[in-house]
This record gives sequence, structure tokens and C-alpha cells, in this order.
Amino acid sequence: MPWGMTPIGREPDRRGQLQALTDAALAHLELDALLSTLLVRTRDTLGVDTSAVLLLDPRTNELVARAAVGIEEEVEQGVRVPVGKGFAGRIAATSQPIILDDVARADVVNPLLAQKGIHSMLGVPLVVESQVLGVLHVGSLTPRTFDESDVELLQLVADRAAIAIEHARLFEAEQAARRRIENVQAITDTALAYLDVEELLDVLLPRIRDILDADTCTVLLRDEETDELVARAAIGLEEEVERGVRIPLGRGFAGVVAADRRPVILDDVAKSDVLNPILREKGIHSMAGVPLVAAGEAIGVLHVGRLAEKPFRKDDIDLLQLAADRAAIAIEHARLFEAERRARTRIENVQAVTDAALAHLDVDDLLQMLLPRIRDILSADTCAVLLLDEEADELVARAALGIEEEVEQGVRVPLGRGFAGRIAASRHPVILDDLDVADVWNPILREKGLKSMLGVPLLVRDRAIGVMHVGTLTYRRFSSDDTDLLQLVAERVALAVERAQLHEETVRLDQLKLNFVAIASHELRTPATSVYGAFATIVERGDELSEDVREQLLQVGYEQATRLRRLLEELLDLSRLDAHAIALDPRPIVLHSALAQIVEQAVGHADDITLHVPLDLAVVVDPLVLDRVVSNLLINATRYGLPPIVVAAEHHDRHLRVSVEDQGVGVPEELRSRLFERFARGETAAGSGLGLAIARSYARAHGGDLIYVPGGSGARFELIVPQQT
Repeated sequence: MPWGMTPIGREPDRRGQLQALTDAALAHLELDALLSTLLVRTRDTLGVDTSAVLLLDPRTNELVARAAVGIEEEVEQGVRVPVGKGFAGRIAATSQPIILDDVARADVVNPLLAQKGIHSMLGVPLVVESQVLGVLHVGSLTPRTFDESDVELLQLVADRAAIAIEHARLFEAEQAARRRIENVQAITDTALAYLDVEELLDVLLPRIRDILDADTCTVLLRDEETDELVARAAIGLEEEVERGVRIPLGRGFAGVVAADRRPVILDDVAKSDVLNPILREKGIHSMAGVPLVAAGEAIGVLHVGRLAEKPFRKDDIDLLQLAADRAAIAIEHARLFEAERRARTRIENVQAVTDAALAHLDVDDLLQMLLPRIRDILSADTCAVLLLDEEADELVARAALGIEEEVEQGVRVPLGRGFAGRIAASRHPVILDDLDVADVWNPILREKGLKSMLGVPLLVRDRAIGVMHVGTLTYRRFSSDDTDLLQLVAERVALAVERAQLHEETVRLDQLKLNFVAIASHELRTPATSVYGAFATIVERGDELSEDVREQLLQVGYEQATRLRRLLEELLDLSRLDAHAIALDPRPIVLHSALAQIVEQAVGHADDITLHVPLDLAVVVDPLVLDRVVSNLLINATRYGLPPIVVAAEHHDRHLRVSVEDQGVGVPEELRSRLFERFARGETAAGSGLGLAIARSYARAHGGDLIYVPGGSGARFELIVPQQT
């Protein structure tokens, strides 16, 4: 029977069936609902057991099972049939119907057909405007000969279905486009609604993840100082941020995206070059990443991932890049806003430090006020200031917050050693990213559990007067901004500390002057009173005095006048030394002979004094300084010590060291701290208490020093004079 004919009596019935199928085709614009209804009606109308639609995937030129009744496994297993191969493939390739009377003997690519026990099949192409969209086929589990009317009816159904499928596809595409616009609008609205980077990313990432039906979404931003990508925010991959993941530019998945400024898709992460092990640990199967570009520069990477085996498509990449473009602009705006806010806060913080620095003239009060502010400004856990002890060439902990033990234990750090010592010696900032592997002198830093530290020098006129450092109990990478801010604060602090120190020194000197005047007046009054009293008695009662009494009064007057003259000379020496009015005249001398002469002139005899000085030792020293210092030490040794007295000398480490040591009881403990102060003397001492003060002043005027060395059997003093090499 020709295809175009229908048996008598069946025309009205077939017409009704076709109308029912056509109604079903036109009643739906949603593709899955359309196919579900259409296939059931087609199966029932043709009296068959199975019905299925395969749609063409133009990217792979394959037919993909989209819907099925009675043979649902085709869809469940994602059956794909190459165009031109097997039953459905030949229908699509030829655009002609095909009847299989016996499937078992036919060439079919899909094994499900035989597995389901289908015996006979009829398939027709789905064509719209001469373009094949797919294939519609039906099957019977029992032998059946499909006739021309079956072919005609199924083709008519296929033609109506093809139009409906095309309409549904267009409708879905329009819906997808509208959803895409809405999604992009949602991202754009979110991007424009926030000026804080953290808040922005917290809202953006879940939206991007949901829009792309992904399981993870991450943003890495570029650290321009290290040229690395730093995980800034993540959802589903929070470990990236928690572990502080850093990816070098050009390395791994994200590094390539940023370096090349182009999207990258990984269909199978397990087989791809990824630097970050967390991606595999989390079981991510496929990934897509796009660059965040602002003003032509890659500022970071946005990537999404799926746990299921579902590759990302070009449409996904286009949408992700669109989202990234909006996000990049928003992130850049937020960064600029944050930078402006940080700059404003920085000015306010520095102003606060400056105000505090100007408000105090006492160093301890100043540091007590400043340290909490500095710690808070840098968001640190500890803050400390060490000031330089120039005599000892050591940094001394002066104030600390969060690490108070530094001050309590009197920590001293040699210049050039450890963390603080290197800062002071180099006069440059030092950052310790990981204290566990760093060279630190002070064990308290590790005992307190500090992980990272930043320190800067306290500079005044390019001279280091100390060090300021901050620390954190968690690992932190201090930035150049942190360093600049702390250095700026340190400059204000250094000026304030110097100002406070100068003020304290001025107050101390004023007090010393007052004390000096009071003590000097007292010391001068005693001999002056004795001289006046003796001579007044002689003048007023001379005729009444016996010769012996007159002689005694003259002797007292002479002795007290001599004491008064010596005291005035000492005070004059101190005045000249304080005013730097004594001209030094260093010259080469043979030390042994010079010291022998000083011993002879100072004590008049040398029986109890031993010289341990090389006969050929030549040094460069001012003879006056050598005489004034050593003479004073010898007189004190003979007056307050016990023999033997040893005068020794050596040239060591570019310094001349001359020592005077006796075998007496030494300097009392309570006197040692003020031994070189003016008018300081023991209870039994008969002198003015100016000798050692003058001797040290002479030594320091020569660029050296005079020190007391405890620990021997008696008193030991050392004169130290630098020698040029």
C-alpha cells in the first residue's frame, strides 16, 4: 500500500489521533514536559511498546537520547549515536524513515534495543527548514510490520514535534538568556552595592557558584610585592584562605590564568597540572577559571569547580568572565576605597602618635601612652621599645606591651646581634615572617609564642637611638605599608624620645648644678671658715696668744688654705672639662718611663708600688690626662687601700688600658653606683669627693673612659684610651 494512503474507515480515526498529537506538541513550550507528553501519546496512538527522541548535538555530530518511554535506559545511560551509524544515525544522515522488521538482524549501534527485547522498529527524522534536529523512533516487543500509514502518521507527528521542539528550544534559549541577564544584573548590583572587599566577596561568591551550578568558587588576588596569587575568599574551598594559599604567577592552574589573562578549563583535575593540593584533596573533578582584569592589568583570578563529572561549557566561561569583569571593577573600586580609608586612618593614627608624643616630656610616661596606640594601629599583639645604651653598645628594653618580661628581666641585646641588634646596626627595618626559623637573641620572643615580627630603627639625625618592634601570635606577612607606617610612627617616637631624654637630662643637670652649688658652697665654707677663724684670732688677740698657740693657728690656716686652693683648682678643672675648654695634646710617649715619673711625683716613693708595664710599650696619649688620672688613682690607693699596689698596662683591641690595683677592702657596695659622681665619698674619706669625677672627665675628654672593675681582692680601676692603628 502506498505511503500516502490510509485504509478505508481509518481516516477519521487517524485524523483525530494526529490532532491529539499536534495539540500536545503545541501545548508546551518547556522541552522536557513537551517530550514526555508527546512520547506517551505517540506510543499509545501507534500501539507500540517504546517511544524515544534523540536530539542532535552539533558540536559532536552525535544523536543524544533526550526522552524515552519504555526504554528509559537510553536517557539514563546518556546514549550517544554518531550520525550515519546504526539505526538512528542513518535516519539522521539520510533524512528518511527506516523500518526494521527484525532488530536482531539489523545494524544497530545501541545495544539497549536488543537488550530490551525490541523486535520491530520504525524511525523518522525530526526536520525543521531542511535541518535535521534529531530522530523519533518507536518499537514493538512483538513482530510487527509497520505500514505506510504508520510511517506517514509518525512522520507527521515528527514534523509537528520538530517545530514544537524548535520553539521550545528557542523559548529555553530566551529563558536562559534572560536568566543570564538577571544573573549578571544580580552580580552587577552586588558589585556596586559594596565598597568593602571582604563583604563584597562574601556576597558575590555564593551567587556566582549558584549561577554556574558549581560546588566551589574562589577569588585569588595578586600580591604585587611577591608576584603571587593569594587566596582571599572561597566558598566550598575555605581551606585555601585558611591555609593562606599562594600561587606563583605562571604556575599551576590559577597562575596560568593570571599570567596569560585568558580563561582555562580543566575537564579532569586529577589529570591536570595544578599546584594547589587542596583542589585534589577536596575531590574537585572539573574547573573553570578566568582572570580578574582592571585597567588592563590582571589583579587576580576567579575560579569555580564541580565535584561531579560535568565539564564546563563555553557558555559557562562567557558568563564566568562576565561576572569576573564586573567583580574586577568592583574589587578595584573597593581596593581604592580601602586604600583611601587606610591612608586617612594612617594620617589619623600618626596624628594620634604625634599628639601623644608632644604631650609628654617624661620618657616612661611617653612610651606607656604610645605603645598601646602603636600596637592597635598595626593590629599586632605585642609592641616594645629598646633604647641604646651607648656606653655598653647594647639595646636595653625600656617599655613593652604584651611582652612585659623584656623590661622586667632587663633584657639587653648587643648591637648587631639578633633581631633588634641587626635593626639598630643596619638602621633598616627587618621583617621576620616565621620566628621559628629566625635568628633571635632574646629567648622571651619564642617563649611568648610570637610567630611573626616587624621592627624599625628609632632614628634621630640618621643616628639610631633605639628600636621599636611589633609582633603577632599568628603567622603574618607584614607588608611594605605596615613597614612604612611603623617607620613613620618610629620617626615621631624617636624625636619625642630624644626630646624627652633631653628634657630629663636638662632637669638632671639643673638638679646637679643645684646640688653642686650647694655641696661646693659647703665644701668651700669649711676650709674658708677655718682660715678666717685662725687669722681672725691672730689679728684680734695676737698680743694675748702664746708663741705655741700662734704657731698652731698659723699652721691650721696654712693647711686649710692649701685645702681651699686644691679645692678651687679641682672646681676650675671641672668647669673647664664641662665647657670642653681643655685643649688636648696627644703625643707619642714611652709608657713605662712616663708612669714611673708619675708614681714618683704622686707618692714620693715606690717601695710598695710595682709597675707591670712593658719597657718598650709606646703609646699616643696626652701626658696631662695620663698624669691627672693615674695620680688620682695612686693617691686613693695609698690613702684608702693596702699594699702592694700594682700599676699595669697593655695595648689591646685598639685601646690602651692602664690599671691601678691595691689589696685593700675595695670600694663599699653602697658607694659603687655613685663612685664617679661629684662630691661622692665614703664615710671615712677625707678628700673632697671630686678626684674620681675629675679623673673620669679627663678620660672621656680624651675619647676614653675610667671604670671601676669589681671582683678583685681590693680596688681596681682602669683607664681606657683609644689608640689609632
